[in-house]
Amino acid sequence: MQYILTTNNLTKKVKGKELVSQVNMHISKGQIYGFLGPNGAGKTTTMKMLTNLWKPTSGEIILFGQKLMPDSYGVLKRMGSIIEFPTFYENLSAKENLKLHYEYMGYYSPNCVEQALDMLRLSDASDKKIKEFSLGMKQRLGIARAVLTKPELLILDEPTNGLDPAGMKQIRDLLTMLCQEYGITILISSHLLSEIESIAYTIGVIHHGKMLKEVSMKEISDMGLEYIEIKTANVKQAAYTIAEKLNVHNFKIIEDNQIRIYDNNISPQKLSGILADNQIAIQTLNVKSESLEDYFLKLTEGDE
Repeated sequence: MQYILTTNNLTKKVKGKELVSQVNMHISKGQIYGFLGPNGAGKTTTMKMLTNLWKPTSGEIILFGQKLMPDSYGVLKRMGSIIEFPTFYENLSAKENLKLHYEYMGYYSPNCVEQALDMLRLSDASDKKIKEFSLGMKQRLGIARAVLTKPELLILDEPTNGLDPAGMKQIRDLLTMLCQEYGITILISSHLLSEIESIAYTIGVIHHGKMLKEVSMKEISDMGLEYIEIKTANVKQAAYTIAEKLNVHNFKIIEDNQIRIYDNNISPQKLSGILADNQIAIQTLNVKSESLEDYFLKLTEGDE
C-alpha cells in the first residue's frame, strides 16, 4: 500500500508537558483519513507538526516519500490546509485574499479563484470584505483557499466548525468529490464522529496524545459487532438474570434503564423469554450494529 504521509514516533513537548506521544500515522494515497479524538486529545498539535508550523520534539514525518525538514518548501507547496480557524486580511475581499494566496504559492491557473469560490458557494460574496463575513462564511472561504491550488494532500482541522447542518453536508459532499474525482488525499480531524463515519476510508483515534488505533471503516463494519439492546425499569434485576440464568457476562449497563448484550450466542427470543419468566418487564428490545461512536467510546474509555 502506498502511503502519502507517515509519522514515526512523533512526539511534542511544551514546557515539559508531552502533548503528543510517539504517534504513528499511515495515510494512504487517494483516501480520506479521519483523525478522531476529544477536544484536547492532540489532533491540532499533530496537524501543526505535519504542516511545519510546529517542530517535533522527536520522531519524524515522511511526506511524499521525503522526510519533512524545516526548509521543505517544495513539499509544503503540494499541500493545502486549515489549522484551527482560518485567518484573512479583514479589509480585503474574498477574491483578493485568494489571489494573494495563489501568488505566494506560485500557482497560476485561469479562473481558479472563481472556481474555488463557486465550489464553496461564495461567488455572490467574492467582492465582500472579510470583516463582513460570518463565522461560517470564513470557514468556507478557508476551505476554498485550501483547495485553490488543487493540492495532492489536504489537511483540515475541524473544517465544519461554525457551519449549520446544510453547510456540513455540503462540505462532506465536496471532500468526497475532491477525493474521488481529483484523487486528493484528505486528512480531516473532528470530534463529530457522524461526520467522519460517512466519508472516511480509515480512522485514527488519538486520546491523551497517544494514537490508540488505526483501522479502516470496512474493518469496523466487518467485525459484525451486533448487540442486543434492551430497556427495562429494573436494570439491576435484569443484569443479574442475564448473568445467572443465561450465563452471559459480555454485557454493559449503558444508562439507568438500558443494557447492551454483546454475546452472539444468545437470541432475542431466548433473552425476552428468560426475562419474562423472571417477571422483568421489557420496554424495548432491539438488535443493533455497533457504530463508529460505539467503537470510539470503547477505545477511549479503555484508555482512561
